[in-house]
Amino acid sequence: MSTIRIISYNVNGIRAAMNKGFMDWLATHPADIICLQEIKAEKENIDLAALYALGYETHLFSAQKKGYSGVAFLTRISPLKVTNGHGATISDEEGRVITAEFKEFTLINAYFPSGTSGDHRQSYKYQWLDEFNDYLKKLRKIHPHLIVVGDYNIAHREIDIHDPKGNKKSSGFLPEERTWMDQWLTEGWVDTYRHCHPEQKGAYSWWSQRFPSVRLQNKGWRIDYICVTGNLSGHLKKAAILPDVKHSDHCPVLAEFSFTP
Repeated sequence: MSTIRIISYNVNGIRAAMNKGFMDWLATHPADIICLQEIKAEKENIDLAALYALGYETHLFSAQKKGYSGVAFLTRISPLKVTNGHGATISDEEGRVITAEFKEFTLINAYFPSGTSGDHRQSYKYQWLDEFNDYLKKLRKIHPHLIVVGDYNIAHREIDIHDPKGNKKSSGFLPEERTWMDQWLTEGWVDTYRHCHPEQKGAYSWWSQRFPSVRLQNKGWRIDYICVTGNLSGHLKKAAILPDVKHSDHCPVLAEFSFTP
């Protein structure tokens, strides 16, 4: 059996994360494939040689706007094919989705929009969710074994947020967003962390930076996910959140799979 470890991590700026020890952490070989969101950089602004020296092949999809959004793969397993974007104009301009095909599965790394900056972005978030789900449905007909990782910017259930009552009108925990995720998961998707830890409380992947004490007190949200099509759930061996890794306001989330060679 071969084991593949996948990590999803919103680094809130890859250059800032590198200045906070990201490369030292990467040198510990935390995963075979690391999916980054919100890289906020273009290829020419990143020390790619240092990543190559650690054995990681890199695939970046940056936003057209400098210093904004963007997603990337750092991988020790060469993908068969990498596709930037998913055919939705605004999303592709913002560098929100990158897809890599591997032998055992197809991996989609996504940075879902936030609606916190105003009603127009919240409306766009709902549009994006529909467009993204349409993309996944089409992709699934061709590649039935899918893994969707990333910063979903949605805390699904009350157990996924430290203050559900106080945040019931907050973007990221709105009824419409949670209903979208309810419906999506009924369409044959599995939330790997909840599959392995059904009722684990206090498991968060993002903490507001407005107040430094928030992370110390673990007043967070679980908005970073690794979800898989149901046909991959039997290969899932482990799912974890890594709150002690601190290069960002998010922390990495991990899933480990076993496959027969």
